[in-house]
Amino acid sequence: MARFENPVSILHPRVAAARRDFVSGRITRREMLFRASMAGAGAMTLAALGGLKVAAQGTPEGTPAATGEVGYSIQVPTDLRTDLGGTSIRAVLADAGNVDNDWHDAAIAKFTEATGIIVERVPGEQSATDRLQNYRQQFAAQSADLDVYQIDVIWPGIIAPFAVDLTEAVSATIGDYLPALVENNTVEGSLVAIPWYTDAGLLYHRTDLLEQYGLTVPTTWDELTTSAQTIQDGQLATNPNFIGFAWQGAAYEGLTCNGLEWQVSNGGGNIVEADGTISINNEQAIAAFERAAGWVNTITPQGVVNWQEVDTLNNFVAGNVAFARNWPYMFSASNAAASTVAGNVGVSVLPMGSGEGARNAATLGGWNMFVSTFSTKQEAAIEYTRFMASAGVQRSFAIEKSHTPTLVPVFDDPDVASAQPFISELRDVFTGGAVARPSTPTGENYAEVSAVYYQQLNAVLNGSTTAAEAVANMETDIDGIMSGL
Repeated sequence: MARFENPVSILHPRVAAARRDFVSGRITRREMLFRASMAGAGAMTLAALGGLKVAAQGTPEGTPAATGEVGYSIQVPTDLRTDLGGTSIRAVLADAGNVDNDWHDAAIAKFTEATGIIVERVPGEQSATDRLQNYRQQFAAQSADLDVYQIDVIWPGIIAPFAVDLTEAVSATIGDYLPALVENNTVEGSLVAIPWYTDAGLLYHRTDLLEQYGLTVPTTWDELTTSAQTIQDGQLATNPNFIGFAWQGAAYEGLTCNGLEWQVSNGGGNIVEADGTISINNEQAIAAFERAAGWVNTITPQGVVNWQEVDTLNNFVAGNVAFARNWPYMFSASNAAASTVAGNVGVSVLPMGSGEGARNAATLGGWNMFVSTFSTKQEAAIEYTRFMASAGVQRSFAIEKSHTPTLVPVFDDPDVASAQPFISELRDVFTGGAVARPSTPTGENYAEVSAVYYQQLNAVLNGSTTAAEAVANMETDIDGIMSGL
């Protein structure tokens, strides 16, 4: 994947980025001037920037795109039902502090305006592990309290008994969705969830720091380790909080994603293979985990054993990180007005390992829209899921929040390519390069298998067990789970 850096400009890179974002309509003039001033722009530069009048595609100032109004790019489908006005539904979406919530509220407002259906946005748990536990409690109680759920890409087999079949709801566009996701979400012939947005792990880097230290984007984990240490050593002289490499090491589903990338990229198998073979106990996986454990207290602080995605994001946008592993959404968030690194953010594929069979590997992630069979307002709930997963809404989510679409035509949308150039480069990753977690061969046991994996791996990272002991424990415990013991 190519690096995505700012074009050459006589302006400071952060000032140039602010100007570009204003001209494209992604931020307001006030936000542009604030970012420029924080980057050290002088009075003459600020005055010149303040005189800019052009918005995206020549849009007059004062239009939504020119003012940076959240949700300006949402295109409402023309085939939504309008005979359900006044119906109220409740949808579990992002967690309470999520950077996407302003966009969600804008999307809901447009949906309600078009259909008359009222949607209450209910915050979900930040941790996917905690969220699944809460969902299971709702299903066990046969609760009608929630109508629409945002579900992880690994949950269709778990939630299928409680899912409304959505095949008919997207029959006109089913052929446009990424085939792997449709297959993933189809259980016993029923489409249990509509693919909404997809993810794959990516490597973020500070383009300005790579230039400062004369480094290139690392292509192997060993290169990343060396480069992260070099930059960290240099930056600590002026920033005692600086981190060479940030990632997710807490004992939760996010660590399964990171660990799978480490082992697969090192030729270490896929935990449980497609035929059900438990493959975790091998030398390449052990070596990959030992390498990761070696990052702790060197290029990554000890606290990483408690970090989730938000911790990685917060440290990166504060200017305290050279390299970071996270999902595509971080590209938009790290270039937002409040970010201190806006304009200096590069993205690439994750590095590969050094074992036999080493390759680049990015864990497939993403979220889907699910309607509960316990909902008493299923027709309205289905309309909302159709809206959220439609091309016009996915396009907006990509443009404004850098989420990767699940509809293939949206990858090629020129406005998406202009706003988030890395998204078009990701299509090959999703159509062949991404690594799926072993949720299919483990079925309804996946959550337990994953818990064994991330708990043992977390123990390796915090130094309470060795990698060899951990993979042996994983093999034994996973075999017990799969055998029903």
